[in-house]
Amino acid sequence: MLMTFDKASKLIADGRLLHIAGTETLLKRLPKGNWVGGTTEYFMVREGCKVSGSLLFVTEFSHENFSIRSYAGHEIGRVAADAFDNGYSIVIVPFDSEVHKEYAQNAAGFEGMFLKNIAGWVAGANLGEPGQTPATVNGSTGEACSDKAVALHLEVPPDQTVCVNIVNIFAQDESSPVISFPEEGFSADRCLIDGQEVSFADYLTQNGVDTKLPLVGDYSGSGVNISIKSVENGVVQFYAPVFSGIQYRMARGISDYAKAFNSRLAGHTDADAVFSCNCILNFLYGELEGKRIEAFSGPITFGEIAYQLVNQTLVYVTVSRPE
Repeated sequence: MLMTFDKASKLIADGRLLHIAGTETLLKRLPKGNWVGGTTEYFMVREGCKVSGSLLFVTEFSHENFSIRSYAGHEIGRVAADAFDNGYSIVIVPFDSEVHKEYAQNAAGFEGMFLKNIAGWVAGANLGEPGQTPATVNGSTGEACSDKAVALHLEVPPDQTVCVNIVNIFAQDESSPVISFPEEGFSADRCLIDGQEVSFADYLTQNGVDTKLPLVGDYSGSGVNISIKSVENGVVQFYAPVFSGIQYRMARGISDYAKAFNSRLAGHTDADAVFSCNCILNFLYGELEGKRIEAFSGPITFGEIAYQLVNQTLVYVTVSRPE
């Protein structure tokens, strides 16, 4: 929930186990304790999505066994190996850092990645205030970093089951040609359109493609979004890497983001999730400020983690307990 700095500080002083999102200024002032944090000023809350530089979003956990770790780029590959066998991990990565790029491009190959439950988000900054640097904070040491990820590894009892879930309101537009890329990465100048090599930037421009819509990749029947950051000087930049060997299509258009989200989330309550986050592009393109996303609350983020890095996606974690 959103709360004041003083209330968050009191929870830390009381020894609570926390995940905290807010400005770097506030996060760095918090006392040391059992918490991890990342920077954003955008939030999903019950009364409506909002922007705040004076409040913190705090998620409290009740797990007895946990560990807090920091990871540089050359260390992030062990994040899943460090996780509990029966539990889940909340990972926060600073946007546009080396550890961000390493995670985005190589997470699928990390030891134990799909044997553990890994969720989290990419820390960002207020888009209206230039000069800010995305950062993470390891609350146990007080260290704030723009070049390290932090992870809160949590263990659950053996009779409980964890599930990492996504809500993706986008689907492939079947009228879109199949798009593939000969090389993987955060940018592309060339691509294959239905097998024919062309300039991807020219294709988007000449066909009037709405670049607010993501590419949707077919990952064994599951759709994973790749959001377009910019098209400039013949190069298309992405918020997550494209991969060779994956077939993409442009997404079908969405006329009402908030309605689409709430329709997909019908039947859920915020009590279902122990953690959730939603993408900044959904917030911006869907004009979600002041609009309710009724089933979930959490930080609005600059990339989401559901094992791998995803875009324009809501991620949430559930823990099923015996009846």
